[in-house]
Amino acid sequence: MFTDNSFIRFDWAAKYMLRDKADFEIFEGFLTVLFKEKVKIVELLESESNKEKEDAKYNRVDIKAKNSKDEIILVEIQLDHDAYYLERILFGVSKTITEHIGGGQAYDTVKKVYSINILYFNLGTGNDYLYYGTNEFVGVHTGDTLLFNHKGNQQTGKTKRSNIFPEYYIIRVGKFKKEKPRTHMEEWVLYLKNGFIKPDTKAPGLKKARERLRVLSMDDKTRKSYENYLLNKNIEKNVIETAIMDGKEIGIAKGLVQGRAEGRAEGRAEGRAEGRAEGRAEATRNIIQKMKAAGMDPATITQLTGYSD
Repeated sequence: MFTDNSFIRFDWAAKYMLRDKADFEIFEGFLTVLFKEKVKIVELLESESNKEKEDAKYNRVDIKAKNSKDEIILVEIQLDHDAYYLERILFGVSKTITEHIGGGQAYDTVKKVYSINILYFNLGTGNDYLYYGTNEFVGVHTGDTLLFNHKGNQQTGKTKRSNIFPEYYIIRVGKFKKEKPRTHMEEWVLYLKNGFIKPDTKAPGLKKARERLRVLSMDDKTRKSYENYLLNKNIEKNVIETAIMDGKEIGIAKGLVQGRAEGRAEGRAEGRAEGRAEGRAEATRNIIQKMKAAGMDPATITQLTGYSD
């Protein structure tokens, strides 16, 4: 049941609402808090998500924007596990860089790219919910970081950037555990996680979000579409979690039975390994069957499981 304090999930809003220039303030607020400096978005650029047809079963949202510094900001919201997500980050940034430099142009026209990844699955091993990375050159023997001091071109007055390499942010939403945020960043991640926004929030962008992203402000048709989206997400989550649990139980049981039949330590070890392998394969088949029953399309099933018919 939606209440007056129910706010639209950020992933849904990013796909269907925040592309309106009137709502840039929300997007700018999030980036300002993340970058710790004022960010001004001048336009949204064409992205893969822009080209997709409306479909409640999508598991990825991306926004591609240009800021007032003529830099490119990529924001990707990934809802489901992706075994090759790091490769996708690298490909997306590389593609963006090459797309925005024309043939014959000088290298100093290469765009600075920020890659922001809001993930609703656990990527990697770590204790934090927010990670940052960029390219650095470190002395092999001295350990110092190589610095680049570019002077401005005296003839044109143009100043070269000292850091032109992409910068990466990974926000692992599920790792955020605080219920009472103390910083603007924590307020934003709490909203990303469960849709909660403090009534007295001072975090950039969230005050506007409280005004624009109330579920009860939707018209009936849009609210129905949103409800269907939430239902599909819950179905997908339950299907995957149930299949994983089933697979673990099958693998353990088969491994023990087969191991005991061998009667030797080596046989038991091999039996358990074989049982686990068979269990994983059967679990995968269960996942695929349940996904099909839930109405997921073949492309999404292949992306999530790595298997295709």
